[in-house]
Amino acid sequence: MANYFNNFPLTLYTLAANNVTGLDTVTNIISRFSFEETLKENGSIFYPYEIKDTDTPEIIATKIYNSPERHWIVLMFNDIIDPQYDWPLSYPNFIKYVNEKYAANGASNTTVQSGLTWAQSINNVHSYYQVNTRIFVTSTYDQKTIVEKVRITSNAYANLSQTTTNYTLPSGKIVKETVTKEKLTYYEYEMQENEAKRSIKLVKPEFVPQIVEEFQAVINPQ
Repeated sequence: MANYFNNFPLTLYTLAANNVTGLDTVTNIISRFSFEETLKENGSIFYPYEIKDTDTPEIIATKIYNSPERHWIVLMFNDIIDPQYDWPLSYPNFIKYVNEKYAANGASNTTVQSGLTWAQSINNVHSYYQVNTRIFVTSTYDQKTIVEKVRITSNAYANLSQTTTNYTLPSGKIVKETVTKEKLTYYEYEMQENEAKRSIKLVKPEFVPQIVEEFQAVINPQ
């Protein structure tokens, strides 16, 4: 992070309105660089990566690009604006986050609870889902499974029957469709949201020199 803003241009700035004296030379941090959306979908220039609890953008940049100063490539390519909240929390920090976020809910409960205990209670449901699982079978060794999860209301959840149906398509494929339901506590919801942040894309190292060159040309053109 220390050298990241060294690439940014300088500009004149003053806190006083209509004051042309006492101008300071400051770094123009509003300069912007971004990756084209089509580039982020080009599987030939990146590979998937699962963030570990011990990972930070700087640690990943060091492991993959041999420099912690290239952390911005990791962040920008994945549209991570706030490294504190857009990055997955470690388990201890996650527990602390949930406990603090739902502290008021626990305190207002009939039996006073910690925020974590309130969020983990099966009586406190964040969301309800209908889960449709379709298994397409063409042979003993050839089958494809598609799972669709749809958020529903609590009333729809209560009235939903869990069923399994087998039918045959005109092509001859046999389909087994199972309808089930599930509900998430606030703790499970927060855990799901946190874990979803672990899957990111890392630009392959061989493309980094060109990216750095383009970054410098855009941020501080000479």
